[in-house]
Amino acid sequence: MVQSLWLFGTRLNIVADHTTTGGQYDLIEGYFPPGTQTPLHRHTRYSEQLYVLSGEFTVWAGEKKVVLNAGESFLISPCTPHVVAALSDQPARGLVVAAPSGFARLVAAVGTVDETEAPDIELLDRISTEIGDEILGPPGALPSA
Repeated sequence: MVQSLWLFGTRLNIVADHTTTGGQYDLIEGYFPPGTQTPLHRHTRYSEQLYVLSGEFTVWAGEKKVVLNAGESFLISPCTPHVVAALSDQPARGLVVAAPSGFARLVAAVGTVDETEAPDIELLDRISTEIGDEILGPPGALPSA
């Protein structure tokens, strides 16, 4: 069963997690309304492969900036500070494979059913620490070159 939650203005559908993949990976479908951007962050224990289903994503990863369209993908290696954004006037949809599993745990614990509800920041900090994620800045901050 797919679990659908909101986190930082994006709708994230957990398609597969550690319970179905033996901890090898998470598969998450993300919907970004126009203008949505993740906080500046990094994952210290897993990689993140982004595949664009529709729309356009702009990704800042370390010193790289790439614009991805439908059918394109980009690998974000562990420990790379990054931001993912939908900057056009159209929404963007993509798939994220996080390997090994970890990201889905954060989404399941901190995501909300109501898109207007703010996440529990104390819980976000605790789960992020447990899975090796670090929030490095708010939405709008970019990795320094």
